[in-house]
Amino acid sequence: MFVLRVNGRDRRLDVDGATPLLWALRDHLGLTATKYGCGAGACGACTVHLDGEPVRSCSITVADASGRSVTTLEGSQDRIAQSVRKAWRKLDVVQCGYCQPGQIMAAIALLRQKPRPTDSEIDAAMDGNLCRCATYQRIRAAIHDAAAGLGS
Repeated sequence: MFVLRVNGRDRRLDVDGATPLLWALRDHLGLTATKYGCGAGACGACTVHLDGEPVRSCSITVADASGRSVTTLEGSQDRIAQSVRKAWRKLDVVQCGYCQPGQIMAAIALLRQKPRPTDSEIDAAMDGNLCRCATYQRIRAAIHDAAAGLGS
């Protein structure tokens, strides 16, 4: 039995400790915004926050996440998350949308660390979050717009 704090609530999981966090979130807790992309931590579709830091949930086991705080897209509701979502809609970032939960979670983490990121800081923070529709320019513009919406 493992206990994780998921989106502000303690959740008990009766799973094998080697189970990837991704599958525990999706299959056992019904939090399906986190997507399966590659299963190797290379695409970013499964990005969640673990103790506030963006991680690839396909590469973290439930045992490694036990006792820690996990935030998924469903649980990201603060001012920064709202600003990012608003900018994503305003600038029509999404095409197919599959990668967007991971993109948004990475953007939220970036803006928490750097409220006014430069293009190079955005590119570095978003590196490894792949978008098969190649909306990278719109993603970058949306991050700048979200930062502007947050004020100084």
